[in-house]
Amino acid sequence: MNPQSENSKFTIQHSTLSLNRLGLLGGSFNPIHNGHLAIAHHVYERLRLSRVLFIPTGDPPHKQSGSLASAQTRLKMVELAIADTPFFEVSAIEINRGGTSYSIDTVHEVRSQYGPSWNLFFIIGLDAFLEFATWRSPEQLLRLCHFVVVTRPGQSFQSLDKVPLLSNLDTQALRQLDLGILDQMEIAVPDASGLTCLPIPPCLISASEIRRRVKCGLPLANMLPPPVESYILQSSLYQEDPNRTHI
Repeated sequence: MNPQSENSKFTIQHSTLSLNRLGLLGGSFNPIHNGHLAIAHHVYERLRLSRVLFIPTGDPPHKQSGSLASAQTRLKMVELAIADTPFFEVSAIEINRGGTSYSIDTVHEVRSQYGPSWNLFFIIGLDAFLEFATWRSPEQLLRLCHFVVVTRPGQSFQSLDKVPLLSNLDTQALRQLDLGILDQMEIAVPDASGLTCLPIPPCLISASEIRRRVKCGLPLANMLPPPVESYILQSSLYQEDPNRTHI
């Protein structure tokens, strides 16, 4: 990956306002699906990002690994999913690091690779951000990245008033976000880059449902990019119950 190279067509289409704005989208991507891509496209467009960097987890600290495909397999699926999108990239930072990876370590490594001229935008679902205070070095993460908190099914932006690191929130504005009256909200955080709350169109696709449908031989109904669907079927991924006891 060469952070200094630019696709010529991409450079022409974007103003200088969007230069050096890097979105970070991490996850197990088990598998990557159209919902992930929709989030990346939406944030890219709304926040005028230069690129979005997909970062598959190696050994995620907050997930069970029983049904997790191998790291290299998940990396390959991301590569297939974004191959035709010049402003999407993938990084194997967490996979290559090995062991348990924490977001603070990943952000430091991205910063060292891209340099200080790049502003980092950490894209995260509302459900995950509600647990953000339990992460390693959350205050430092808020200083290093501008957080972009996006809608998740069954979650309310009004729940942000329970996050210990946030204070003096405009609860009326949060309610308007939930009702669709506001389409974006900025939250200032002292001595940090702050947050953007960004409602996005609802997406009911889930990786667990995709795995279930693959295992049961059910149609995937446009849940996956075609190259990823082909790869899963040709590689016989998710065909067995990893928790099943073989006798």
